[in-house]
Amino acid sequence: MKKLDEIIKKPDPDFNRLANVLARNGKPGCIPFYELFVSRGVMGGLLGKKINDTASTVEFYYRAGYDYIPVWPTFELKLGSLVDTSSPYPIRDWASFGEYPWIEPSSIGYGDFDAVASILPHGMKIIGQVWGIFETVQMLTGYAGLCYMLHDDPGLVEAIFERVQVLYEAMYKGMSAIGQVGAVVISDDMGYKTQTLIRVESLRKHVLPGHKALSRIIHDAGKPCILHSCGQLSSIMEDLIEDVRIDAKHSYEDSILPVNEAMDLYGGRIAILGGIDLDRLCRSTAEELEAYIADLLNQTGSKGGYALGSGNSIPDYVPLRNYLKMLEVGWRCRA
Repeated sequence: MKKLDEIIKKPDPDFNRLANVLARNGKPGCIPFYELFVSRGVMGGLLGKKINDTASTVEFYYRAGYDYIPVWPTFELKLGSLVDTSSPYPIRDWASFGEYPWIEPSSIGYGDFDAVASILPHGMKIIGQVWGIFETVQMLTGYAGLCYMLHDDPGLVEAIFERVQVLYEAMYKGMSAIGQVGAVVISDDMGYKTQTLIRVESLRKHVLPGHKALSRIIHDAGKPCILHSCGQLSSIMEDLIEDVRIDAKHSYEDSILPVNEAMDLYGGRIAILGGIDLDRLCRSTAEELEAYIADLLNQTGSKGGYALGSGNSIPDYVPLRNYLKMLEVGWRCRA
């Protein structure tokens, strides 16, 4: 297996590359990389050292050829888990909603932004992101709990979303105001393989207005808005493009919408980011992956408005060899 330094011998970060993709400013000189995040296990495996904090990720993203560092604000909310559904969720009814210990916006921390900004390599920017409004509400109520509430007590659902929105608007104002932040992500999974997680009407009532407010905050700061959302979202894509006014969409799965088809459908209106399906990234041979990515870049590179990356993120189970192959093919196209 090649090493990172053998693939990318001399990094040349320039956030303007990615900014031009997000703005769809014609065909870029080279196709930049984009990931929502790379797991610390993968980063540590490729660097040969443990990654202990956000500032420690700067070296990896620089040496791997990215033009930015993803950074999250910090805050402490009492939440349940979307993974361990046996855990209790704190809001079940109006009484538990009234007793819930909401944090003050002033308690949101931006220390990781300061730490990264102080060592940011020349040419790089920060991309601010945090899990989403819809995801947070689900961690407060549980997915099943939210579905029951939407039917039994829509007023409570509205009250929860309104309270969460207060925190998110504060966070997005905080992230967007930081000078070294070049773009901000709305990261909110709203679908699964065949449709949205809740009815489209409910998304339009409770979720998309919040996204629209966050997008406006980002744009008012003069920065592009990236949406990361998994699942089948065809029923709300027009809302996202025309009303929420996202600049780019990330997260694609071959079984839902292959990235080349997304380019055909939406490429002239928003930037298309990533799209190398995780199943393909994990299970292909190096030769299969190289051929697929080279063909994809030939198709998308001629259109512009595209950045290379996975269909979702780079978790620990992605083989290092295949992740490196994706970077290698992308970097070779810069020569």
